[in-house]
Amino acid sequence: AAGEAAGSAATVSGKLRVNVDPWFARMVLAPNVQAFLSRHPQLSLDLIVSNHREEMMTGVDIAVRFGPAHGSSLIVRKILETRVVTCAAPSYLERRGRPATPHELVEHETILFRDPQTGRPFAWGFGRGGDEFDVDVRGRVTTDDPSTAIEACLSGQGIFQSLALGLDRWLAAGDLIALFEDWSDELYPLYAYHPSRHLPPAKVRAFLDFVQEICGR
Repeated sequence: AAGEAAGSAATVSGKLRVNVDPWFARMVLAPNVQAFLSRHPQLSLDLIVSNHREEMMTGVDIAVRFGPAHGSSLIVRKILETRVVTCAAPSYLERRGRPATPHELVEHETILFRDPQTGRPFAWGFGRGGDEFDVDVRGRVTTDDPSTAIEACLSGQGIFQSLALGLDRWLAAGDLIALFEDWSDELYPLYAYHPSRHLPPAKVRAFLDFVQEICGR
């Protein structure tokens, strides 16, 4: 038993169960799953995709969440901080015009993202050089699914405020246009959580290192 325990601490093998935020799962993790599993051929991955923090550690080895750190009984590791980007499709801007300042958003259609903790849409915040404020936006589409929000934005439904992490492909191709880039000081953290242990298993350490690597890129 002691030998098996020592082996699990040093060998990346078995099944890794991960509870991961939908945005991170869709935009960052899914495109890199093949690379991670190729690096560790004795490992399999069981992904639970969820917005919710309640019981996020139930039956899993590690959880990944955006937002303030949570869980005093857990080991918490900050992975990164990502900017918040306000963006729109060219078709929307051609139809409705491009807002010159964040305050003009009150005259535009927006796509709202629901906070799973409160059930209400996230506030739209802006910051520059210490000047911070929220804009009371309105929209006819509210969702808690990032893929739905991005697709609606790409189709020209409205302006969307998103995490910058994972948007590169659409911004670089011109499918989405970033707005108010001089008002983008707001940052949102990404944390990994795992149970409090003296030394986490090798598969957990390997996943943490890989996530840190791809986020760094």
